[in-house]
Amino acid sequence: AGLSPSLAIHVYTQREIYGTVGSHVTLSCSFWSSEWISEDISITWHFQAEGSRDSISIFHYAKGQPYIDDVGTFKERMEWVGNPHRKDGSIVIHNLDYTDNGTFTCDVKNPP
Repeated sequence: AGLSPSLAIHVYTQREIYGTVGSHVTLSCSFWSSEWISEDISITWHFQAEGSRDSISIFHYAKGQPYIDDVGTFKERMEWVGNPHRKDGSIVIHNLDYTDNGTFTCDVKNPP
């Protein structure tokens, strides 16, 4: 039986980012895929507040369009600066607040 090689996608982010209340910060997310970037590529950012068990989706890119999720405190303050064809899924969060402290996760899917 032949084994097909696994197809990989590697996602890179900064381990820690510091920002000043009232300023903005870029959450960079770059990726590498062993396959060409498909039209079905999707990028999702999640946020887990410090001390919370729950993670919420705050941003989604799919079918060539960015969608800022309509929940949480980020919806008015987020800007899409990525470009999937350049293997970039970065976002900017404006007007930082103390409550933005937590863990941000960038998830990239490049089907199939």
